[in-house]
Amino acid sequence: MAMSVATKLQSPAKPLSEGRVVLGPGGNRFRVSEEAKRKKEGLKKPQQHRKQPSEVPEAVVRNNLSFESSCSSDSSSSGSSVKMVNSRGRVKRNGLKPVKVVPHGVEVPAKRCDWITPNSDPLYTSFHDEEWGVPVHDDKKLFELLVLSQALAELSWPTILNKRDIFRKLFDNFDPSSIAKFTDKKLLSLKASGGTLLSEPKLRAVIENANQMLKVQQEFGSFSNYCWSFINHKPMKNGFRYARQVPVKTPKSELISKDLMQRGFRCVGPTVIYSFMQVAGLVNDHLLTCFRFQECNSNIKKDLQAKTEETEVLTNALENNCLSHD
Repeated sequence: MAMSVATKLQSPAKPLSEGRVVLGPGGNRFRVSEEAKRKKEGLKKPQQHRKQPSEVPEAVVRNNLSFESSCSSDSSSSGSSVKMVNSRGRVKRNGLKPVKVVPHGVEVPAKRCDWITPNSDPLYTSFHDEEWGVPVHDDKKLFELLVLSQALAELSWPTILNKRDIFRKLFDNFDPSSIAKFTDKKLLSLKASGGTLLSEPKLRAVIENANQMLKVQQEFGSFSNYCWSFINHKPMKNGFRYARQVPVKTPKSELISKDLMQRGFRCVGPTVIYSFMQVAGLVNDHLLTCFRFQECNSNIKKDLQAKTEETEVLTNALENNCLSHD
């Protein structure tokens, strides 16, 4: 009986592979053995995750872009396109800048300097397109432009241009020899008729400058030779992109102003002289984006070529004259 009771008390042995209930850190949990876990995971179909492409730094992309654009002449024949970078730093192909298509027969307005707007006075626009920045060598025209530049201290260019005919009538078409003979009586008449245009000091300065200009003509042969000698008879080109870059005076205008004052000219400060240099074409201050910038440069080349040919003709004539005397 003792053996039978002992036999009944013995519980049958459980298989070793069966999981055990343990007390995990988070409560009672059933921990599956590593082997069972691997079998369970093996039943799931493995998913392949596509690897995200690493982002290329924008600086590297730009360097590659500059290299590709420098070789555009070679790549254009093979039909490859230049890569462009968008705002997110990603590369996009065929990223060409959109171009505004103009219908056939529609005239595109010319790009002018920033101070000329669609609302500008038509006379001012024509003055910009036809006179401002064109080299001038005629003494009467140079004297006129000098007087008008002096008037800028009291008037604006549109106002001056609208009253240009009045200026020419008052000052005998800006003939220095005629203005130099103006008397005090003539000055009083100028004050009566042109007092609204220029102040008395400016009117007296015009008469005095005409007298001094005659002296300059005797010394240098012409007022043109005197003015252009300061820049070696070749117009200066600045090539500014923005209107704010255009100066009101320069060291060169200060030099010319100082020399003129020493010769007895009046109201010829550096700012007045630089305005005179601009309008007389001694300096080309049209902006790079203005269509007149290149046109004035081409006119300068033609003018220099004509002067060179004229010099060669005079030289040949002198040589032939000397040979004939020998």
